[in-house]
Amino acid sequence: MRKLIGKLLLKLMGWKVVLQGDENVLNRCILVVAPHTHNMEYILGNLSYWSLKKPLKIIIKDAHTKAWYGSVVKGLGGIGIDRSQKNDLVNFVAKQFEKDDFSLVITPEGTRSWVPKWRKGFYHMALAAKVPIVLAAGDFKRKIIYLGYTIPYERIASAPFTEIMQEIQDYYIKNDIVPKIPENWNPNIMGNDTEAKV
Repeated sequence: MRKLIGKLLLKLMGWKVVLQGDENVLNRCILVVAPHTHNMEYILGNLSYWSLKKPLKIIIKDAHTKAWYGSVVKGLGGIGIDRSQKNDLVNFVAKQFEKDDFSLVITPEGTRSWVPKWRKGFYHMALAAKVPIVLAAGDFKRKIIYLGYTIPYERIASAPFTEIMQEIQDYYIKNDIVPKIPENWNPNIMGNDTEAKV
């Protein structure tokens, strides 16, 4: 049912999904979503995964999973975490992957506003969970959702961190992704720190 709903709603809104790799990689990965400038990206991403019948999860405050509507939140892929405590989020994510297969949505900008550079947590999560990093983007000019460009775990584990980050930065620049709110997007994800430490 979700597959049909996802395909139908995307079609009605004039959007299409373009796969840039093997769709099976979407079964188990850290899904890096950028640019992140508007909540609409989350809706489009969910519909895309529904249309492909793939498992998608997102980390949210556990207050949402414990509330009266918690079962709905969990049904939509919400994984609750108590952010008031000093949680080891990287190991928490690794343990989730030990239990199940899914794509975990991460928005490294951490906000819908302009940021000087990305947070690095997604990289450490992929290393700890031993899963690939898959890139996703919503191009609001062309109404295309790109999914599937993959950086395999083996490369993440062996290549320098800056090399991985440069590859990701090049991907978003070369694809000329146009976000919902362009002025909130900084494609220079490493900022001025070209020698960024992990």
